[in-house]
Amino acid sequence: MANGKWTTRSSRWSRNLAVAALAIAAVGLVLARYDIVPKLTGFSAMLAGGALAIVGAVLGIVGLVLNLRHPTSLRNAAIVGLVLSLPFALFLLTRPMSANGAPSIHDITTDLANPPAFAKITLRPDNLTGVETVENWRAIHAKAYPDLKSVKIAKPAAATFAAAQALVTKRGWKVAAADPAKGTIEATATVSFIRFNDDVAIRIVPTDDGAASLVDMRSVSRVGIGDLGVNAKRIRSFLGDLAENPHAM
Repeated sequence: MANGKWTTRSSRWSRNLAVAALAIAAVGLVLARYDIVPKLTGFSAMLAGGALAIVGAVLGIVGLVLNLRHPTSLRNAAIVGLVLSLPFALFLLTRPMSANGAPSIHDITTDLANPPAFAKITLRPDNLTGVETVENWRAIHAKAYPDLKSVKIAKPAAATFAAAQALVTKRGWKVAAADPAKGTIEATATVSFIRFNDDVAIRIVPTDDGAASLVDMRSVSRVGIGDLGVNAKRIRSFLGDLAENPHAM
């Protein structure tokens, strides 16, 4: 009798949990996208939905196995649960829930000693949350991202600035300030369906002989402690494109 109840319930619960998972995630994401609820609340709703989806997927597999010789309606319920929950669960396990070893920091730069400063954009007041001191932040950052360094472009600063500004525009970032004389650009990048806002500062200075330029970049998440490696990825991608095509206009 117990086995019969489990056979029936596993399939139905798989379907019900899958529907609930998608509903919770969808509502949270949409509300966060339009700032009806905080961004992190929407992200948490997605993770909660993902947890339900994982349970739903497991129950779907169990229900499908147990109901191979049982009524079609039970098999169908298990299949529906699997179809709805498994893709969502796999997405979360391979994307948002996998930080790829990224540390719990959200302020990433190519220059730890003298990061590009924000003048127009206001840096979040709790920027040291999770690390407490600048020294701790530097130590964690240096260990996690030893590859992030200033990039030398074999073009004068003015040409590099123009190329960087064009690349910022191409990527759809919202420019807050751009000063060719100082070689600085401040902008805001938006990422994911929720529209997380990350602030970016770029600094371009000429080399001693003026024939080339040095580019530094900083990317800071406005919310959260960790960033799942998003800011480092943004810096690598941007500077990589800039170095490959310094003539972009």
